[in-house]
Amino acid sequence: MIFKESYWRILEKYLNMLILSIDSSTRGCSVAIHQNNILLASSELYTDRSSSAMLTVLVEQVTTNAGFVLTDLDAVAVAKGPGSYTGLRVAVSTAKGLCYALEKPLIGINTLEAMSLQVKRFFDSRTYFCPMIDARRMEVYTAVYNFEGDTILPTNALILDSNSFSELLEEHPVVFFGDGSSKFKTFVEAQSNALFLSDEIRPSARTIGLLAGESFKNQQFEEIISFEPYYLKDFMSPPTKKKSLLG
Repeated sequence: MIFKESYWRILEKYLNMLILSIDSSTRGCSVAIHQNNILLASSELYTDRSSSAMLTVLVEQVTTNAGFVLTDLDAVAVAKGPGSYTGLRVAVSTAKGLCYALEKPLIGINTLEAMSLQVKRFFDSRTYFCPMIDARRMEVYTAVYNFEGDTILPTNALILDSNSFSELLEEHPVVFFGDGSSKFKTFVEAQSNALFLSDEIRPSARTIGLLAGESFKNQQFEEIISFEPYYLKDFMSPPTKKKSLLG
């Protein structure tokens, strides 16, 4: 009898899992709440420096709009990167702080994988998906996924040139999107398998939450103390201007 009660308690938790998701991988930030993979509430703000100033405000607003309080959460999910050094640091710090305070598990989701989930429903099963986040100059943070969500090319920092993705484009249509994709378009204008979206696709807590639901079911949680954003590259601050000896 004790086993049956325990079993149904666990099953009920999975059927009603309530996950708060946070993303500030690039400019701006977003927060969402999903219950059993159904979106209950979300808010997105895309203004300069919005992540550090507004992220905690959005967390409170979205939780209230969904009809819950923070203690009702079953887990907190965060976009772990790649992306902006500052944005990732703010989001991960916020998520870890919530998990510490609420004693809830932490789920880390790859930003690029979540971006891919936004667009794949518009294409057929042969299509590959290549999100790109601008990493300055001709470099992007990128990866390639198939329709089922399997990783074809792992997350990496790539300097784009005319040979990038050439083998994949010979065999499959590949959709390029994200704020770094426009830099690649001029290299492959003659390639019919290279597809580019006219709408801007930004990282979003909405799809972070969907992937987090699967991680929750599989008990794939992060170690809160040691968890760090997936920066891919070391942070490099802009060079300071040297003062002239003449003033």
